[in-house]
Order: sequence, then C-alpha cells, then structure tokens
Amino acid sequence: MAASALARTVALPAARRRLWAVTERLLVGGAARQGSRWRSTQAAAQVLLNVPETRVTCLDNGLRVASEDSGLSTCTVGLWIDAGSRYENAKNNGTAHFLEHMAFKGTKKRSQLDLELEIENMGAHLNAYTSREQTVYYAKAFSKDLPRAVEILADIIQNSTLGEAEIERERGVILREMQEVETNLQEVVFDYLHATAYQDTALGRTILGPTENIKSINRKDLVDYITTHYKGPRIVLAAAGGVSHDELLELAKFHFGDSLSSHKGEEIPALPPCKFTGSEIRLRDDKMPLAHIAVAVEAVGWAHPDTICLMVANTLIGNWDRSFGGGMNLSSKLAQLTCHGNLCHSFQSFNTSYTDTGLWGIYMVCEPATVADMLHLVQKEWMRLCTSVTESEVARAKNLLKTNMLLQLDGSTPICEDIGRQMLCYNRRIPIPELEARIDAVNAETIREVCMKYIYDKSPAVAAVGPIEHLPDFNQIHSNMCRLHD
Repeated sequence: MAASALARTVALPAARRRLWAVTERLLVGGAARQGSRWRSTQAAAQVLLNVPETRVTCLDNGLRVASEDSGLSTCTVGLWIDAGSRYENAKNNGTAHFLEHMAFKGTKKRSQLDLELEIENMGAHLNAYTSREQTVYYAKAFSKDLPRAVEILADIIQNSTLGEAEIERERGVILREMQEVETNLQEVVFDYLHATAYQDTALGRTILGPTENIKSINRKDLVDYITTHYKGPRIVLAAAGGVSHDELLELAKFHFGDSLSSHKGEEIPALPPCKFTGSEIRLRDDKMPLAHIAVAVEAVGWAHPDTICLMVANTLIGNWDRSFGGGMNLSSKLAQLTCHGNLCHSFQSFNTSYTDTGLWGIYMVCEPATVADMLHLVQKEWMRLCTSVTESEVARAKNLLKTNMLLQLDGSTPICEDIGRQMLCYNRRIPIPELEARIDAVNAETIREVCMKYIYDKSPAVAAVGPIEHLPDFNQIHSNMCRLHD
C-alpha cells in the first residue's frame, strides 16, 4: 500500500480550489434570480472553505506526517502502520496482534507502571488495534501535551523491552480474548467468511491467529516482525484537533528522523496476492436459537474506480433490526420487505475493502424456518440492483452515504483515524468536496452496470452458523445469482 513518498508539504487541494471557482460562478449567476438560495449557497461555500486543510509532509526516511488543525483544546495523535495479519504466514500468524498487546508492557525508559501513571496523570488515553492490513497506536490528550504524546508513541514502538515474563503473561490474556471473540457470533461468521473466500491465503487467516501459534510465539518472532515491517515508508504519523503541523513535523524529525529507515538494498515486502474463491463454510448447530449467515461476492480494493459505486449500492441495501421500529416507510426496500414478512431479526449490508480486493455482501440473523425465504429475498434484491434500480432510490442512497460519512467525522479521534487510514490507502487524504463529487457522479445506470459486473452470475462466498437446515445448498445459492422469478 505504501506508495511513493510525498516530497513536500501539500498545499490547498486543487479540488477545493476548483469547487470554489464553480461555486463563485453559481453565486454570481444566481443572485438576481433568488436571494435566499444565493445566501444559502454562499453559506455552504463558506463552510467548505472553512474545512481545515490536511497538511502532509514526508521525512527523508519515508515516514509521512499528516495533520488537520481544528483549533480544539484536545488532540488525537497516532501511528498508522502498513502492517497487519496479511503480512504473516501460517507459522507466525497472530504476531502483529501479539505485538500490539506488548506495546504497553514497558520500554527501556518506562516500566509498565510508569507508562500507565504518566498517561493517567496527563488525563490522556492510549490505545491500539490490529486489522488485516494495518496496525495502529494512538493517544488522545490535551493539545498542550502533544509533545509528550508523540514521545510516548515513539518510545513504545521503538524501545519496547518485550520482556519474557510479560510475553508469557500476555499469552493468557490473548487466549482469553480468543474465547471472548468466539462468543461474538458476528465476528465468528466474518472470520469464517474470510477463511472460505480467501482460502489458503493470508486474508483467510484470522487476526488473532490460531491457538497453537499464540502458545509458541516468542520474543524473536516479535522482534523480527518489528524490524521487517516497522519502516518509515510504511508509517504515517497522523494528528487531528488542536495541532500545529509545523510542531508535529519537528517532533517527528526529532523522534523518528534518525530511525525506521530501511537498510540499504532492503526492499519492503510486497503484499501476497489473495485469490477469491466462491465457496462455503457451514457449521450446523440446531441447539442455537438463531441462524447467523454471511453471503458475499468479491468486490474491489480501496483505490479502484468502482469503489464509490459499490458503496452506494451497499447503502441501497442498507441495514435493519427489529429494535429499529419503522415499517413500510423505511428507505431500504429490503428492510420494507423484511419488516412486512417478519423474515429476520436483523441484517446489515457490508462493503469491506482491502488493498487489491474486497467483500461486498450481507450478514443476517434469522429464525431457522425463515432462512431460505430471507436469502431468496436478499438475492432477488441484489438482482434488482443489477437490472432495475431507480434514480430516486439512488439519489436517496447517495444523500444517506454522504451524511453517514460526515457524521463519522465527529471529533478529533475519527478524523485522525480517517487521515491515517487514507494516507496508507491512497497516499493522500481525499478532500470532502472531491468525495462528494465522486458520489454525486453515480446514477442508476452506473449502479446497474457495476452491480452486473460484480454480483450478477458470480459465485459467492457463504459462511453460516447455527440451525441452518433450511439454508439452500451452494449450487442453488449460486444459480440464484442470476435473475430471480417469484
């Protein structure tokens, strides 16, 4: 994912400048026609101009520094690392997650107690997580404590002691975490979905790794993972809230400038390709009260031109839960039909993207007797996206998608996360006006074309757990990926 490094600080995005030029023409042309519309358009344009700029600078070692200063009294700063379980093999699967656990167990400068007390006394929060393609360490603190927060983050990823006693203690913690995950049926089904969709590849393995690996991972495995993957070109120092980019840049140079470099001639390992396979995993258990089922087709990676269209299609299918209330006035047609027929407890459409592939599908929780009818309805709705979705539905889904994206950027932590993730995925942060313009360019025709390309007559991946006696066999599910008739 790490692309060529940016050579200098990025100025005001060209897309925003172009948008202002267009808006200015609209303001001048429309002023004589309708004063109230002129004022509202002017206000909207001003809001766009007031969106803080995302500044990006690249250090000589390849580490990128990206920030958005919104003038708050608090900030979030973190390290987004282009390394996760996808870079592991069958033998060391689980190392990235194990390492994340070890990050807060003490460094050469701070014991675990010292680290915890320092964070507590600052009134800060320190956290981390691991995904299939990324590892993240971040802190939320007062803006005045940004230097200390960056220094702590630098310390934990460069100077962790990885003590043998702490490693042994953390084994038990991770094994208990695995037991907790096994009680979350949605997590279980999605792990099975990846296992069958990307069988015999890195994306098919879980993030936590198998039990036997957790019991055998040692200090050398952890050190090897750090020295192999924690390199400047694969790391983004991102910050949002009350942060000065110039100050953040100086902190980055001081704490990371002379480290994290790749050795001469050492190349960053390329992501192993992960082939999608239409297939299924079924774990029938009639003692369970509800069936948990995920069905997905292969989608595309983050940077693919069809990503936005598939996001709109995902929003068209939507999600629903019995606790929502609502009825025939719900925006999702699938939700209307599900509610009317009482066919499931809940469903949610998903569009999961990785660097070069993705999963587009639905997860549903059903009574045993309604499994077949619900799946038939879902596939029929998918076929409708391919053949007869309307402009009014697409317009509503686009508005909902834009609203959801903006609502998710509420606070310094989600903004910081958005910056870090987009820098790893795109090597830039896409300005909101550009993202909205790309969504606005989608219409019913493009939805039909793209859905026909990725959904129609494609072999899906299926993962099902619980009382699934009435789930149609795989060949029937596959054949229903063509036009369905009542």
